[in-house]
Amino acid sequence: MRVFVAGSMQGSRLDHLIGEQDYRQIIAEAVQGCCPRVEIIDPNELHPNGVDYEDGLAKATLLEMAELAGRADLVVAYVPEASMGTAIEMWEGFRAGRPVVTISPMVANWVIRHLSDVVLPDLSAFQLWVAEGGLVRLL
Repeated sequence: MRVFVAGSMQGSRLDHLIGEQDYRQIIAEAVQGCCPRVEIIDPNELHPNGVDYEDGLAKATLLEMAELAGRADLVVAYVPEASMGTAIEMWEGFRAGRPVVTISPMVANWVIRHLSDVVLPDLSAFQLWVAEGGLVRLL
């Protein structure tokens, strides 16, 4: 099984930096705890310096990550704030008929509500949901 970890990198930032990415490890560990042979697809791991890419490579990377999300068996999206890249990855997973699990407090947001199979408010709730068998039942 291939799990794409989508999530805010630059989010709503106005500068040329990325936010904390520790959520990626938390998500990966929770998923691997219930599905040990899972393959985690982590855009930040694949492109750790992506924020510094020149425009052509940055565009190609954006499109490549969207395509990978659509080909994964599951998309787990961490969206504590608006994230256009994450929304695209969620859309591609949804469009491909893949389950989308979203971790976000933004439950009124249409993208969150209508592209997600499951919405959990934070990482702790996600970890608990996985531990209690929610992920296994979804798949």
